[in-house]
Amino acid sequence: MTDNVHLGHRARKRFGQNFLNDAEVIGNIVRAINPQPDDVLVEIGPGLGALTEPVLEAAGQLQVVELDRDLAARLRQRGDIVVHEGDALKFDFGSLHQPGKTFKVFGNLPYNISTPLLFHLFRWSDCIDQMHFMLQKEVVERMAAGPNSKQYGRLSVMTQYFCQVIPVLEVPPHAFKPAPKVDSAVVRLVPHKVKPYPVKDEKRLSQILTEAFNQRRKTVRNTFKAHFTAEQLEALGVDPNARPENLSLPQYVKLADALTEQLTEE
Repeated sequence: MTDNVHLGHRARKRFGQNFLNDAEVIGNIVRAINPQPDDVLVEIGPGLGALTEPVLEAAGQLQVVELDRDLAARLRQRGDIVVHEGDALKFDFGSLHQPGKTFKVFGNLPYNISTPLLFHLFRWSDCIDQMHFMLQKEVVERMAAGPNSKQYGRLSVMTQYFCQVIPVLEVPPHAFKPAPKVDSAVVRLVPHKVKPYPVKDEKRLSQILTEAFNQRRKTVRNTFKAHFTAEQLEALGVDPNARPENLSLPQYVKLADALTEQLTEE
């Protein structure tokens, strides 16, 4: 069990803790974040401070969101970190917004909550300058995937709706303690200042995508038969015989807007 102890702290499985301890990888991630003294910086799940220390050295100040009470107490002993103890999935990131300034978010995210946490953060995409996250490599591939690929799905479309997705580097398991059973990768997410394909109702877009990718082997005609006829799909520029993975972000926005209009008229 000793391989789960790092810098005097035992990694907690229920928090999905794997601590980064490879100096070269840490250096590469910090260079990607590029912290500056006037940045508003927010780290999610700082853990034992692998990224915290070098970011602080460059920026001089930092806010962190940490769920683990022991780690939060450890961080509070320092005077240059503002600690928000709690669950990042429930945290109001809008409360960190300073008038006229966007903030940078980064972290080595617990893989078991990474997708819901990303969706939670997208609510504040207008306040965020950029995000850098360590994630499971497969998740980063799904975020960056385009139509007509197996990785393409709800996560791809929703992430690309809100952000530009830029994979930064791959990270092997041995860069962590304890080593995870999967490869990891760092991704940069840059929220669109102006969304290229704005939708009338973002919840409706999420609903359409959930319906589509819950049955990704069905044709679009069958997937959306409760909402649209084949003729209506064709009028929207969507092939009724296509499968969900064949449709692009602009096509999903068109479907979501059409459904919003239908429901408004009812």
